[in-house]
Amino acid sequence: MYQGSPTAVTAFMASCTKVAAFGAILRVLYVGFSSTRWDWRPMMWGVAIASMAVGAIVGLTQTDVKRILAYSSIAHAGFLLVGLIALSKDGISSTLFYLLTYGFSTVAAFGLVTLVRDANGEATHLSQWSGLARKSPLVSTVMTILLMSMAGIPLTAGFVGKFAVFRAAYHEAAPLVVIALVASAIAAFYYLRIVVLMFFAERPRTRRRSPSRHRPPPLRSPSAPS
Repeated sequence: MYQGSPTAVTAFMASCTKVAAFGAILRVLYVGFSSTRWDWRPMMWGVAIASMAVGAIVGLTQTDVKRILAYSSIAHAGFLLVGLIALSKDGISSTLFYLLTYGFSTVAAFGLVTLVRDANGEATHLSQWSGLARKSPLVSTVMTILLMSMAGIPLTAGFVGKFAVFRAAYHEAAPLVVIALVASAIAAFYYLRIVVLMFFAERPRTRRRSPSRHRPPPLRSPSAPS
C-alpha cells in the first residue's frame, strides 16, 4: 500500500494516524483500564515484540525506500508500545516525546523522497539513490540526519526519545527493553544502507543511444530526360 500510494498519503498514514492512534490508546489504557493493567499487559507484550520483529527483520529485505520507511513505522510502533507498558508518568511523557520526534522525522523523510526524481517520476528504488550526495548534497545531508534520528544514533532527537522510553520501561519490563535494543540495532542497518548508497556508491550510468548502423540509402537524383 505504501509503495503504490502517493507519497503525501503514505506520509500521513505513517505519522499522523499513528500519533492519533497512540494518543487514543494512552488515554483509554491509562484512564479507563488502569486498574486492569495485569489483564492487558501480556497482550501488549506480544504486540510489541511482533511489531519490532516484523519491522526490523522484514525491512532488511526491502529495496524500495518507501517500503523501508513503511516497515520502519511498524518497528517504531513496537518501540512506542514499550513506553506504554511502563505504566508510569515517565512512560507517558517519554512516549509522547517519542511520538513527536518520530512524527516529525517521518513526515520530513517522505517529503525528501518526493524530491528525488528521474525521468520516470519519483525515484524510490535503492539503486536510484546511489551517489545522490554528488547530485544533491543538501537533500542527502538532511536525509542522513533524519535516518540517524530514526535509528536512534546518539546526539539526535530519536536517540533521546528511545533512551527515555527504554529507561521508563526498564524497571517494569527489562526483557522487553532488551528485545527492543536488539530490534533497534537490526533496524539501524537498513537506515545506514541508504546513507552508504547516497555518499559512497557510484551514480548509475545512463545508457546513451548508439547511432544506428543501418543508414538510409542516399536519395537518387531524377534521371535526365533522354
